Amino acid sequence: MGVPGGGAAKRLVLEIIGWGLLLIGIAALVLPGPGLLCMFAGLAVLSQQYDWAERRVEPVRLRALQGAAEGVETWLRIVLSVLAALILIAFGVVWIAQPDSPSWWPLSDTWWLPGGIWTGVTQIGSGIFAIGLLIYSYKRFHGKPEARAALDREVHHDDNTVEAD
Repeated sequence: MGVPGGGAAKRLVLEIIGWGLLLIGIAALVLPGPGLLCMFAGLAVLSQQYDWAERRVEPVRLRALQGAAEGVETWLRIVLSVLAALILIAFGVVWIAQPDSPSWWPLSDTWWLPGGIWTGVTQIGSGIFAIGLLIYSYKRFHGKPEARAALDREVHHDDNTVEAD
C-alpha cells in the first residue's frame, strides 16, 4: 500500500510505532493493560504498509469493543476494574516517590522499584487511561442491551465475512 507522500524515514517511523504497539498489545494480553486496544492501534498503523495487517484491523477492533462491553456488564466488574486502576496509580506514586527498600526486601537495593520515575509515570498514565476506557465503555454499553446486541451482530457479520474469504 505504501505511505502517501512518505519517504523511507516516514515508513521507518510507522514501522517502529506499529510493531511497538503490536508487541505491547500482545504483552498486555497477559500483563495489566489494554492489550486488544494496543494491538488494534498497532495493526491500524501497520495497515498503511501491509495488506495482512489491514485484514486484521476490524476483527481486533471488534474484539476490543466486545471486551469493553463485557467489562461493564456487572457492578462487580466495574468496581474491580476501577480498583485495579487506582492500585496501578498508587503504585506509580510509590515508584515516583522512590522510598528506601524495606528491611524485609531479600534482594539488592538496586532491584527495589526498578525503572525509576518513568516507570511510575507510565503506571499513573496507564491507570488514568484505564479509567478513561471504563468511562467510555460504561457510557457506550452499560445498561444498553441494544448497543451490545448491535456489537454482537457486527462481530457475527465480521466472523462470517472472514470465514467466506
